[in-house]
Amino acid sequence: MKSGRRAFLSGLGVTSLAAALPQTKGTAQENPAALEAAPAPIGNGKMKLSFRPYELQLEHTFTVAGNSRKTTPVVLAEIQYEGLTGYGEASMPPYLGESQQSVMQFLSKVKLEQFKDPFLLDDILAYVDSVDEGNRAAKACVDIALHDLLGKLVDKPLHKLWGINPANTPMTSFTIGIDTPEMVKLKTKEAARFKVLKVKLGGGNDREMIEAVRSVTDVPIYVDVNQGWSDKHQALEMVHWLAEQGTEFVEQPLAKTAVDDLAWLTSKSPLPIIADEAFQRLGDVADFQGVYSGINIKLMKSTGLREAQKMITVARALDMSLMMGCMTETSCAVSAAAQLSPLVDWADLDGNLLITNDLYEGVKVIDGKLTLSDLPGIGIRKRNT
Repeated sequence: MKSGRRAFLSGLGVTSLAAALPQTKGTAQENPAALEAAPAPIGNGKMKLSFRPYELQLEHTFTVAGNSRKTTPVVLAEIQYEGLTGYGEASMPPYLGESQQSVMQFLSKVKLEQFKDPFLLDDILAYVDSVDEGNRAAKACVDIALHDLLGKLVDKPLHKLWGINPANTPMTSFTIGIDTPEMVKLKTKEAARFKVLKVKLGGGNDREMIEAVRSVTDVPIYVDVNQGWSDKHQALEMVHWLAEQGTEFVEQPLAKTAVDDLAWLTSKSPLPIIADEAFQRLGDVADFQGVYSGINIKLMKSTGLREAQKMITVARALDMSLMMGCMTETSCAVSAAAQLSPLVDWADLDGNLLITNDLYEGVKVIDGKLTLSDLPGIGIRKRNT
């Protein structure tokens, strides 16, 4: 589809491309390779990876087009080195195709002790990626824990190591799942401190959902259909109506396999059309230019922060819009993603706010805006339990 452009980007190499690009939003001092230039750690310790399953309890039943759930399985990981611990997380919502068992089976194969220098990110993460195909969330939890460890080794939060201005964090949306009008109104009132809402559609009551939200608030809306619409003409009609309701973009309106219909819809839509389920890893970015207006980057799909950085660079080069999203996660994975949030246009980093048993404290939402801490690494601490 875009094979020539994709081949060019691949041949040029992401590192070279990053150096050639003009500075983008929030990147006046950005240096994605900064961690590689950090000093080698003192000592000759070995990294030790450990992990355990955990079940997230959602405050409300979470319904999207296709499924509902009250819990989300995750695996929590730690990398210990020289008396410090880096924290990571793998979250497995149903559509990813991973489970606690598959993640732990993958992690049991990962032998980090063979690497003497934890700052060799490219070498370590290339090895982790090669252990087995797929397993994106499992790979992400190692990536997150490793980045957290490196930040702690130099006693700096990742956004400072990367030269990212924390003042440029975006507002985060708060997600309203598919529900009855009464419950939608209740959830919307509970989310009064947020300046943007993300509304799930595709359940057959789309206009009713939006009208219920609008009866309570006039804040901007992001819409996520989760592949719930099937007809491109009806989708276009709906997008025009949503534009009149104060919607900023529509995420994954049609099936991810309906590439031609999505390109048609994007070309005619008054709102940006954003890829979510269709978009997974770095190699997908160039193929989606012209099919979507932008992409939703999630660490559980991108295998972590390292590849997410590269996605941002390539997407900006292709003049695509960027969103940073999440699954249902603890503050561990959400705070990791938030470190990159000043570089994107929109954020939906509320997964930790939808659960009742978060084990960590991390990024805060103050007056609707993501607010990063100065804690080292991904910026979290364990809660006292």
